[in-house]
Amino acid sequence: MTPRLKELYFTEIKPSLKSKFGFKNLYMGPKIEKIVLNMGLGLDGNDSKILKSCEEDLAKITGQKPVINKFKKSVANFKTRKGSNAGLKVTLRKDKMYEFLDRLVNIALPRIKDFRGLSSTGFDKFGNYTFGIKEHIIFPEVSFDRADKVRGLDITIVISSKSKEHSFALLEKLNFPFIKKGDN
Repeated sequence: MTPRLKELYFTEIKPSLKSKFGFKNLYMGPKIEKIVLNMGLGLDGNDSKILKSCEEDLAKITGQKPVINKFKKSVANFKTRKGSNAGLKVTLRKDKMYEFLDRLVNIALPRIKDFRGLSSTGFDKFGNYTFGIKEHIIFPEVSFDRADKVRGLDITIVISSKSKEHSFALLEKLNFPFIKKGDN
């Protein structure tokens, strides 16, 4: 069964973006390639219990087992050692990516306390969008009582597009809650 958001993208969003920007064919429009979730652990990465609980939480959120990132250099000021655990990373593609996006936009983001919207300045020069979440417990899969500590997440949405405007239009059509100009 195809995800609801994927079906919506191919039937409605892609043709509307084609007509809006005047593309010659449907394949010239922006497309989401992958979503990368990153959870930095810092000094807690050395504790195996904390690492395991964070790994379980991220696996519940994404439906996929995370990869453990290691430090590449030793830096005394940050108390890091080369080869020790730095954080966790998950890359989502295809159907899991669309299912995660649907849950993120419709369930998780509205649960953020005092949420006013996402900033539209998170686009890089290639059209990829990155934003951070301060609490990983906004996802309903993670039990608030079982979480030992509230952790943050970085989410990067990699989009194949020609410009920031095309990527912004795609995410707006996917119902991303961006802050409107003039809203305070």
